[in-house]
Amino acid sequence: MTDAQPRPSSSSVTDAATGRGDRLDVTVVLPCLNEEDSVAECVREALDSIHGRGWSGEVVVVDNGSSDRSAERAADAGARVVAESTPGYGAAIRRGIAVAAGDVVVMADADSTYPLDRLGELVEPVRSGEADLMVGSRLDAATRRSMPFLHRFVGTPTLTWLVREGVGATALSDSQSGFRAFRSDLATRLGLRSTGMEFASEMLIRAEQHGLTVAEIPLGYRDRVGESKLSTWRDGWRHLRLIVRLAPQVLLWKPGLVAMALGALLYLATIIWPAGIPIGSVAWQPVFIATILWVTGMLASLAGAMLARWSPLTSTTTRDRFAWVERPATLKIAMRVGATLITIGALIELAIFGAWVSSPRLPATRRLALAGLAQGLLLSGVLLVTMLAIYRLVLAERFDPDADPDSAPADSGT
Repeated sequence: MTDAQPRPSSSSVTDAATGRGDRLDVTVVLPCLNEEDSVAECVREALDSIHGRGWSGEVVVVDNGSSDRSAERAADAGARVVAESTPGYGAAIRRGIAVAAGDVVVMADADSTYPLDRLGELVEPVRSGEADLMVGSRLDAATRRSMPFLHRFVGTPTLTWLVREGVGATALSDSQSGFRAFRSDLATRLGLRSTGMEFASEMLIRAEQHGLTVAEIPLGYRDRVGESKLSTWRDGWRHLRLIVRLAPQVLLWKPGLVAMALGALLYLATIIWPAGIPIGSVAWQPVFIATILWVTGMLASLAGAMLARWSPLTSTTTRDRFAWVERPATLKIAMRVGATLITIGALIELAIFGAWVSSPRLPATRRLALAGLAQGLLLSGVLLVTMLAIYRLVLAERFDPDADPDSAPADSGT
């Protein structure tokens, strides 16, 4: 059974169990890729849970390119099966939401990991208006068999922290849970675009950006039936890339400022202890790591500020917070700072050379410390001036192709 048609109208949807032809209460969306050993049981469990609460509902199984009998078994169990040719978890979920006939959509997996007999606990707060988006946490019941160690103690906590930092409000413990309930128009309202596993993070970040109420309830997690479709490094990278575009202040701007502060402190330590900081029988020269931290920190913070202002995925609040990026005064001050850093760095280099010529016995450690400082100042000054010069050229072209790039761009507002 395959249904590749656009979303049906409420009058044309029929609940197989009740025979109702009006709008349904709940649609459960199950993305499916070669889950023939578990999908039928998931469908039956979901339907039993829906009808056990007296609701009308359906289960939509989105076949995402299965090569086994998943679609057939899902249909036999009572699901409506639709096909999605674009590969990826997010693409499948979006397709299922698009054809859902229920007022409330529950998303889960077809591998038996989520306890679909408890879906009512997710749906009730949405139906009553207590929450716009409900998430079923897995971590309280996750085991070594159901969730790999790195996913449970490293990947999921890290991504959850990044998501919380990205929006500054979400109080979730498990941002990567795929067991969720929400109104069927939520995906359209949020403009969700992701096609892969990063869909989970995008939904939460955008929900918070739109001021929606997000709540979490622990619902458990079971051993998987079949093979996992997760790719730790690929999916992790896709999540990070998405978060950079949605909340660049989290991964670039703030870490960059921290790196610059650490670099400055290590430069100070280098000047105070030019012979190095004693660590046991050796002396550590912090000047090298100081330069790396200072320069990369500046690069990250500049990139983060520009992305926060220009990325089409950042919230209006974030873009407004970084409006100073486009102000003419900011450009003038930054260019002067860059030129000053270059000048100071060059003067230090000349002073070191002059001191060496006049007094070759000047301690090498003192020269090394000053040379490292000069190098950092020169590199950061050149970086700042170069980036801002390119920025002015691009910005002038962006607002007026015929504009003089030497003239200061006007503040574009929001």
